[in-house]
Amino acid sequence: MEQAIIIAAKAIGAGLCMGIGAIGPALGEGNAVGKALEGMARQPESAGKLLTNMIIGCGITETTGIYALLISFMILFAL
Repeated sequence: MEQAIIIAAKAIGAGLCMGIGAIGPALGEGNAVGKALEGMARQPESAGKLLTNMIIGCGITETTGIYALLISFMILFAL
């Protein structure tokens, strides 16, 4: 019985970790893309520079989600 509780707690913890850890990158990337598109619409000549900066920013933002995934795996598969 104790082992089943531990397995259930691991699953709940990993799910919460990934769920909460994915909210930040999703909001950040959505905001970055929205503002970049707004800037491209206002000044089409700066689209190349905005696109490059947006992609770099989204890559940096996505690392938070990847860290959350890594922690979730560590919670699930730690002995």
